Amino acid sequence: MTESDPHIAIQNGLAALGRRDTAEAAELLRSAIDRLPDAEFPWVALANCELMLERFGAAADALERILRSAPRDLRALLLSGWAHEKQGNDRAATSFYTAARNQAQAMGGAPADLAALLEHGVRFCAGANKGFEAHLREALPGGLSPTMTEAVELLTGERELYLQQPSVLYYPGLAHRRFFEVEEFPWLEPMLALVPEMQRELAAVMEEGGSGFAPYVQRHANRPAPNNPLLENDAWTAFYFWQNGAVVEENARRCPVTMEALAMAPMPRAEGRSPNAHWSRLLPGAHIAPHTGMLNTRLICHIPIKTAPGCSLRVGSETRGWHDGVPLIFDDSIEHEARNAGPQERVVLLFEIWRPEIPEGDRDAISRIFEAIGEYGT
Repeated sequence: MTESDPHIAIQNGLAALGRRDTAEAAELLRSAIDRLPDAEFPWVALANCELMLERFGAAADALERILRSAPRDLRALLLSGWAHEKQGNDRAATSFYTAARNQAQAMGGAPADLAALLEHGVRFCAGANKGFEAHLREALPGGLSPTMTEAVELLTGERELYLQQPSVLYYPGLAHRRFFEVEEFPWLEPMLALVPEMQRELAAVMEEGGSGFAPYVQRHANRPAPNNPLLENDAWTAFYFWQNGAVVEENARRCPVTMEALAMAPMPRAEGRSPNAHWSRLLPGAHIAPHTGMLNTRLICHIPIKTAPGCSLRVGSETRGWHDGVPLIFDDSIEHEARNAGPQERVVLLFEIWRPEIPEGDRDAISRIFEAIGEYGT
């Protein structure tokens, strides 16, 4: 059945849809498609008719006409996902459902009548991604390198991408590396030879009651208190050898071998700012929440002095533990966190070093920047 006047055809089609005569409604509406501009045509009504008649390809075409003029229309995105899902086109369905989820987040949520379909779309995407992952792995040869394994895990969503995000100074062009390996730093070898003596120094300090250790997170005059659950908490304490560029004389006197070891490291020097070096003590149950450091031109070194089971350091998407004789060197401008989930305390010698790629002239400039920051407003 058709009408010569497209406006009457649409009027009658909408009336038929109101009577739930879907087949007649669809026929009347289709008859007017090529006789009216898109802006005057009720594409939503036709899409609903096609979906109810399980003509999913036609429904997708109608919804595409809506999205041409309103590309972020949440209802059209969700129904497009549904239409493509019913046609067995998982890749297209995932694209539309994902766009719908992003739009709903931008809107602060979906209207009540779309919430169930949005939830279905999220579940569908999760299942489709697993299918895509299986398909991809079948196509790959075995024995992938660690780098390619990570690339595939990033592609499939198994692993999250973390990049340098220093809170103060970003130095362009540096490779985004989480951990660096011991063999890249020849000066570490003589430091490690002193670990037994450094362990004896720690034991002596602890036998004297642990004086010199203080909470790592503290309040500072004329500044708001840090928003940190470990604020002034003994679960995470520090015993400083160098603090803000100055030697902590009493601690240095008690631990001469540790000071000798630190003298071997290429620590940054900026008056009033660095070096900083301390024993970092983490008690059972302590969790240092995810955070990033101030700049990406330094690396943080941990030399294990007292290891303990159940302790871990996550840098980006990679987690390592502390083991006797194995330093951890990492870029703290990448999000990182530490945990002690075991029954014993963990102590490492923590200090900062220049990242090797930074040329001498730039090191001087960076040091001057942080000296100037410290001088400003004092």
